[in-house]
Amino acid sequence: MTTPSTPSTPQVPRVTIKDVAARAGVSKGAVSLAFNHKPGLSDATRDRIFAAARELGWAPNLTARSLAGQRVDVVGLAICRPAKLLGLEPFYMEFVSGVESVLSERSCSLLLRLVRNPEEEVGLQDAWWRGKQVGGSILVDFRADDPRVAAVRRLGMPVVAVGHPSLTGGLTSVWTDDATAVTEAVRYLAALGHRRIARVGGAAALGHTSIRTAAFDEAAGALALAGTWQVATDFSGEAGARATRSLLSASGGDRPTAIVYDNDIMAVAGLSVAAEMGLSVPGDVSLLAWDDSQLCRLTHPTLSAMSHDVHGFGAEVARTLFGVIMGDGGESHPVPTPVLTPRGSTARPSR
Repeated sequence: MTTPSTPSTPQVPRVTIKDVAARAGVSKGAVSLAFNHKPGLSDATRDRIFAAARELGWAPNLTARSLAGQRVDVVGLAICRPAKLLGLEPFYMEFVSGVESVLSERSCSLLLRLVRNPEEEVGLQDAWWRGKQVGGSILVDFRADDPRVAAVRRLGMPVVAVGHPSLTGGLTSVWTDDATAVTEAVRYLAALGHRRIARVGGAAALGHTSIRTAAFDEAAGALALAGTWQVATDFSGEAGARATRSLLSASGGDRPTAIVYDNDIMAVAGLSVAAEMGLSVPGDVSLLAWDDSQLCRLTHPTLSAMSHDVHGFGAEVARTLFGVIMGDGGESHPVPTPVLTPRGSTARPSR
């Protein structure tokens, strides 16, 4: 008796570099150039190759690349924030997501570390570069006379600095125009009729905090506001709540009628404090957030914010770093300035 044979499952043909080249309309050599991050291709051609590879589900054989003497690319990012706060901070989650969106197209990995201070990061970057663990790094949260500037120059390490050129010592920089954004926020609140405006800022040692502080003072002076307050914090919800509680505990004319926050998590905390104190938003106090993550659209009332594309910011930083590494176009430039998005948390003052 003959046992019927079980039909074998046909094998799915393996996608090869040749298939990617055919889909993109280029040579196999061009695909190799794109995935090995070599010059010689236009941006449009490179993007077409990456798109074809995604559509076909193809990626280069990293083991083969290593055997051929090519290191798998890794980009470093060190952040000086407590782990607990970083997990709650929408800005860095969106920023890292933007960075990853570019790295994934180039079969690269992100090496993320948390550090306690810039001096610790100097040692970390040195170890990364000398140990050939990274092909370049993204530097964030610049301070005045930041020690990382001289350190990475000494190493000859490819980096992109996320910060205003006045802080980054001539390193290739990508930044937002925080001074213009702060000025727009203050002018908007003044146009609504607010004459007593406060700002709950971030850490005083950070360069972008200093830029925002100076811009707030200048805008308030130009508008001859009756009263202004600025409070430095650590960006956490708890610190934002304490600052808001202190500002709103004053009586009558000693209390602001509008508050600008340096991130959205502090603005959400401020909204809770206003409710806790029996104050109406925006009837008794207007609140204006920064960054405009999804949090701002989930509150009641929804939070007005200085809005910018944080995911796109991260992606642009990563693209610029690859330009620095390859020597083909990594130049300093700003990204679009945050713009005002009015919602339910701002209105004319009631008194």
